[in-house]
Amino acid sequence: MNQKLAIITGADGGMGMEITRAVASAGYKVIMACRDPQVAEIKRQSLIQETGNTALEIVPINLASLSSVASFADELLRRGETITLLMNNAGTMETRRCITEDGLERTVSVNYVGPYLLTRKLLPLLGEGSRIVNMVSCTYAIGKLDFPDFFLYGKKGAFWRIPIYSNTKLALTLFTIALAEKVKEKGIVVNAADPGIVSTKIITMHMWFDPLTDLFFRPFIRTPRQGAATAINLLLNEEAGQYTGTLNVSCHPKPLSEKYIHHVQMKNLWDKTEEIVEKWL
Repeated sequence: MNQKLAIITGADGGMGMEITRAVASAGYKVIMACRDPQVAEIKRQSLIQETGNTALEIVPINLASLSSVASFADELLRRGETITLLMNNAGTMETRRCITEDGLERTVSVNYVGPYLLTRKLLPLLGEGSRIVNMVSCTYAIGKLDFPDFFLYGKKGAFWRIPIYSNTKLALTLFTIALAEKVKEKGIVVNAADPGIVSTKIITMHMWFDPLTDLFFRPFIRTPRQGAATAINLLLNEEAGQYTGTLNVSCHPKPLSEKYIHHVQMKNLWDKTEEIVEKWL
């Protein structure tokens, strides 16, 4: 019997490793979509030894490059294999403003536009029973979308990494809600996972106080395994396949206010993102 296929971005990171371990242990064939294949290969070998599942493959992807995202998706489209699980896990919180080759602020590309394009291109390979999970953050609640500043600079005004990160997570949350409605008739479920505050490399500020943060803050926040639990539940739990368009916290759907379910910028965000990725679709 053919193994079902799962795609996991950032599969070699902290939470990505936990998600990949769980999905591989459940018997899935996994494509580890990672930026650095050499680093990922070490993690892949470790996971094979732990899970006994040898069907783990690394396919390079750089979410800060839309051409890379498109090439990755085109390779999978060429193979034509049905995708059961798509986990948009990879993320970043840049410490300085960096503009990509596509003219996007790098955090915006990695956390939102890249996953958007990847998902849109792979939709033909998903069908009844397929699941898409987007890794968001509780910081979506302080996100704000100013156009065109959001795409070009992450936010209006001076660079500040936390608001930019929050803006991308709001955008990804709105994408989750909008996409869920668009693909519902195909039997594809789309949900968002909020991992909470997790001890991963992403919270490193590259500042003098980082050692103090590690000493006094990290012991009291979630481990990558704890942070990954909600996403794993959405991917593998039978009951989680019965609902769509939800934000999930601690393995349970969290009611969203009308402000987000019918966000005034949801359609505008979708349309503007479509304009950016149109040449790759």
